[in-house]
Amino acid sequence: MRRVHDPLTLDLFEVPVPRAALPGALDVGLTVRHLISDLLKASPKSRFEIAARMSELLGHEVSKHQLDAWTAESREGWRFPLEYLPAFEVAVETHQVTTWLADLRGCKVLVGKEALEAELGKLERMRDAAGKRIKE
Repeated sequence: MRRVHDPLTLDLFEVPVPRAALPGALDVGLTVRHLISDLLKASPKSRFEIAARMSELLGHEVSKHQLDAWTAESREGWRFPLEYLPAFEVAVETHQVTTWLADLRGCKVLVGKEALEAELGKLERMRDAAGKRIKE
């Protein structure tokens, strides 16, 4: 069975490398717009439903108009607020923006079982190293 490569999903053994801190290298505004837009399009929920869920989670109104403005390249003055990111990801049922941002900075996001498996692997390596030292 052939795996389809999803650029937003990292392999467990890929080591993320931070983007170079060169002038302009972290100008990610357009990328954020496209990522948010792609997630909205991929969601089975309407933008109205996503805005309503975000509003519920945030405790104040988010409208479909705002979602549209945050994703439109022509709306240069509108930026997706970072403080809305957790509510957005819950509303569209994803961790893809967080994962992308972590990768951008040379980190990796592990969720649920992945986090437990990584911790177990770390503990097993520690156990093996301790056993080796004891034998020495």
